[in-house]
Amino acid sequence: MKKIDVTLNKEVFGIEPNDVVLYDAITLARNAERQGTHSTKTRSEVSGGGRKPWRQKGTGRARQGSIRAPQWYHGGIVFGPTTEKNYTKKQNRKERRLALKSALSYKALENEIIVVDNFKLETNKTKDAIKVLNDLGATNNVLIVVDELDDNMILATRNLDYVNLLEANEINTLDIVAADVMVITENAVKQIEEVLK
Repeated sequence: MKKIDVTLNKEVFGIEPNDVVLYDAITLARNAERQGTHSTKTRSEVSGGGRKPWRQKGTGRARQGSIRAPQWYHGGIVFGPTTEKNYTKKQNRKERRLALKSALSYKALENEIIVVDNFKLETNKTKDAIKVLNDLGATNNVLIVVDELDDNMILATRNLDYVNLLEANEINTLDIVAADVMVITENAVKQIEEVLK
């Protein structure tokens, strides 16, 4: 495995990045990761409070209809989050492709793409993967894109929390933007260019 110089396709890695579409794609991806299971109880859902705490008039105190009204301790929550909120966004296919090209173009512009002839590991040892990445100068937030995964590759990198391993057909805008360095094989570059040009 060694670094190689390749001429990247200008239609994929050399476009004028569109920041608005890129922002929308990142928002869409991050929203899709949300579980949306947050929930609070309204005054109709908290337990207790069926009886009026004291009579309407004559006590000198403010009128109250329930001990589970929002102003009471253990009362219901007003305008709290519910599971009914839907965070999903939509983006057209053309916009998604443009966002992906924009992310790749930013990586190329900032010289954060390392192209290698292949990414084959002799063993499944994590220390061997670390040595290979250190030799390439990829030590922080690394995205490795290969044309085909093998067992050694998966086993050697799975314990490295700063490494994200993907096949060429799995790449997405959020992972590309989140990575500091993108290590990609020559065949993976060809696959990406073929799909996106």
